[in-house]
Amino acid sequence: MNHIKKISFSLILALAILFGGLSTAKADEYLRVGMEAAYAPFNWTQNDDSNGAVPIEGSQQYANGYDVQIGKKIAKGMGKKLLVVKTKWDGLLPALTSKKIDLIIAGMSPTEERKKEINFSNSYYTSEPVLVVKSDSKYASATKLSDFRGAKVTAQQGVYLYGLIDQISGVKKQTAMGDFSQMRQALSSGVIDAYVSERPEAKTAMASSKDFKMVSLKEGFKTNPSDTALSVGLRKDDTATQEKVNQILATIPEKERLKLMDKMITQQPSNSKKETGFLGQAWTILKNNWHQFLRGTGITLLISIVGTLVGLVIGLLIGVYRTAPQAGNKALALLQKVFGWILNVYIEIFRGTPMIVQAMVIYYGTAQAFGVNLDRTWAAIFIVSINTGAYMSEIVRGGIYAVDKGQFEAATALGFSHGQTMRKVVLPQVVRNILPATGNEFVINIKDTSVLNVISVVELYFSGNTVATQTYKYFQTFLIIAVIYFILTFTVTRILRYLEHRLDQDNYTQGGAH
Repeated sequence: MNHIKKISFSLILALAILFGGLSTAKADEYLRVGMEAAYAPFNWTQNDDSNGAVPIEGSQQYANGYDVQIGKKIAKGMGKKLLVVKTKWDGLLPALTSKKIDLIIAGMSPTEERKKEINFSNSYYTSEPVLVVKSDSKYASATKLSDFRGAKVTAQQGVYLYGLIDQISGVKKQTAMGDFSQMRQALSSGVIDAYVSERPEAKTAMASSKDFKMVSLKEGFKTNPSDTALSVGLRKDDTATQEKVNQILATIPEKERLKLMDKMITQQPSNSKKETGFLGQAWTILKNNWHQFLRGTGITLLISIVGTLVGLVIGLLIGVYRTAPQAGNKALALLQKVFGWILNVYIEIFRGTPMIVQAMVIYYGTAQAFGVNLDRTWAAIFIVSINTGAYMSEIVRGGIYAVDKGQFEAATALGFSHGQTMRKVVLPQVVRNILPATGNEFVINIKDTSVLNVISVVELYFSGNTVATQTYKYFQTFLIIAVIYFILTFTVTRILRYLEHRLDQDNYTQGGAH
């Protein structure tokens, strides 16, 4: 098994070096601003620093857009450099309150609900709600809200736009979606008839794909000023920064803001209207973005490999402990029972809750409650490791009990301690017996790393989703992602079967030699 250990260590080391990404910036040098970087023209992701783009933390990519340019002005006024922390919309508030970021500049409205959690600056832009439909749909010629009676309409989760749908009489309000890439995909596929957006984003969608059309109604939505105003989000206790941000924003005239938005609309990523067929488009996407897919695949492998191996070790240790005989000393026996109860709680919690919830609690919760600032990638490895350890502990326990009791008795008769019995007699058999289950956990971890996009880990799904928002080719992009996931899981399955076969041969050879 030594050669397997050497190969695993070398692979992990290589992946860590290749895909480690940008190190965390010093807090006093950078102004760390959270945004989705997927909401053009307010913010988007690009592959170079052209047109004044700035680096995205933990990535080899850059962010640009209206929010980024406003952020650069604020950072300059504070004597700092701007660093964008690409964060899912749902994670922006937790990231701010847990001090993962310094500000939120993400087209966020200062609603009354959000004001209970964070503070806001003065407005830096005023939005106008519109609807986005397919250009060939019956809703493309709508002029008033009542024209959308019976239509399937949605908006982004957690924003005021979703509440506006209720103003449409007879509408079929759909479940809110996580981001605009999901809504565009749903609209393209006919899952929805329209989604509520803001004028700049709708213009972006329309300019990037001839399939989309912006509908600006003569009799439109009724809104509150607090909904349509976009402001910078700040922590409740950061009044000094709030005052500084307001001072900087006051130096930017309204005319300059409008001019900046017009400029960003012209600079936003555009998609070629040339149609080359579905597979041709998929090949073009792969050819132009292979480095992003490669990086995401590397991070996925790094997290799943390390998480599975560490989880296996945790499972083995817990399995051995839980099968140990009770100590003769009463005090030690009590401690053993208490620790066993703690292990049971750990196992039940991590087997009984989704990994996506665990990720949010561990990454943002530890920072907010204890001030522990974890690196995203290391946090992801930790989450996958302890989650896998909970499952592996039960698998190992079953593997230990599957070993014939006679072997335990024989080892005891020879004077072996419990530790020696486990190490020399039982565990070698257990490792072989649980290898298929361990392989299954490995395959599950490869796929489950996709949920870590909720804490903005740049794994395969996160990288692919970024490409989709840049190209507006959702089906083609996610087909590429699906193929990569299949190649990974298929390869891992075949390697593990080969290892099982080799171990069986080794055992047979050793048995024959005796």
